[in-house]
Amino acid sequence: MTRPPAGAPAWEPAEVPSQPPLHGLVTADVAVVGAGLAGLACAYHLAERAPGLDIAVVDAQRPAAGASGRGTGLLGPRAGPAIDRAVRRFGPETARRMHLASVRAVDQVLDLYGRLDARCGLRTGPQIVATRSPLHLTALGRQAKAYRELGLDVPVLSGAAIRARIGVPYTAGLLHRTAATLDPAALTCALARACAAKGVRFYGNSPLRALRPRDLAGSELVFPHGTLYAGQAVLAVNSGAREAGLPVGTVLPLEVYAVATAPLSAAAYAALGGRAGYAVVDAAPMAPYFRLLPDRGLVAGGGTVTAPAGLDAPRLQVLRERAWNWLGRWLRSLHPELSDVPVVHRWSGRVGMTLDDLPVVGPVQGCPGVWYIGGCCGHGLALSVAHGAYVAGALLGEPEPGVPLPWHRSRAPRIPGGGPGRHLLRGYVDILGRATRRTC
Repeated sequence: MTRPPAGAPAWEPAEVPSQPPLHGLVTADVAVVGAGLAGLACAYHLAERAPGLDIAVVDAQRPAAGASGRGTGLLGPRAGPAIDRAVRRFGPETARRMHLASVRAVDQVLDLYGRLDARCGLRTGPQIVATRSPLHLTALGRQAKAYRELGLDVPVLSGAAIRARIGVPYTAGLLHRTAATLDPAALTCALARACAAKGVRFYGNSPLRALRPRDLAGSELVFPHGTLYAGQAVLAVNSGAREAGLPVGTVLPLEVYAVATAPLSAAAYAALGGRAGYAVVDAAPMAPYFRLLPDRGLVAGGGTVTAPAGLDAPRLQVLRERAWNWLGRWLRSLHPELSDVPVVHRWSGRVGMTLDDLPVVGPVQGCPGVWYIGGCCGHGLALSVAHGAYVAGALLGEPEPGVPLPWHRSRAPRIPGGGPGRHLLRGYVDILGRATRRTC
């Protein structure tokens, strides 16, 4: 079997606005650094709600070049730690608000899709979190109990009920009704085009080098070939916060992996849910998952996570090959009809993780008028859009009513990133990954 090229997602490149590098001295009312879903959603809502605002979006590469364009397109309603752990840490009322906020985040993406000319293969359909492991069956039971006690609509599915939907022998699962799948790169690029149509300016290939408060007002953002003076700024740079020297705690870059197959046979496509649009996530930590594509291909991801800091390119490539090979074996084990399906795309992407599983969405300490968005911990497709809208409202003096959510904060817990700390972290991530692969 011919090995597919490494690095190419299943998504076709989409049209994006012109984005010259930032040169010389540039000014803007609002600077948005990061042309992923969070930054672009913020720019879009700012331009829509304050049409006269001068907004500049600057990216280290191009729109959708980062995690927003290299995901697998699962749009689901979970955020933060598992619901039972959220209850223990934050109390039942806050845990309930966190879950409902994540459901609203899914609805916000669907609403945004309806406004855009986004040909992104959207398929609405439930997401199933399921297990075949006794250990994770116990964990699912605790989550089901917490959802039930909080009055949240997340029903339990028996193994028979799951098999009736997707034909894979899981033991039990939880059904999240508000969910969908889509092409994340196409959605991100459509959002960039909508921002440009509203007058937002774009600059590309311009990584942020430094951020400095100005004496009078606003901030000075330094790029390799120019400087941007802005009255307000949004730094939607996720795990790039450390390179930019931002005081937001530790948002750790972790590399995650995905593969996509050739179109399935009619029998395999029907066995895995066909046009019903299910996405299935294993309940294990670092969970492997799969979902179907409109062209009848299958995308699988998860199962392995790498802490890439300190690894040279050859070692990192060895780990990528190992992760992709395991994913190929795992997806072929799901159903007999998949036993010889070829993998035609293999790629990886970087997500931002925090020690406490919560994002960071808040003002940057010591930098008036500057906000940071990052650390969605693998749930960025829905949460990024919601976070962008939230920060846009805050910048316009229209904050959301009510008590802030736990991720509305300025810092994540700090994790020692060098020397022994780095090796311990990598070892911990490797142990979790091996345990997941054994049980899945």
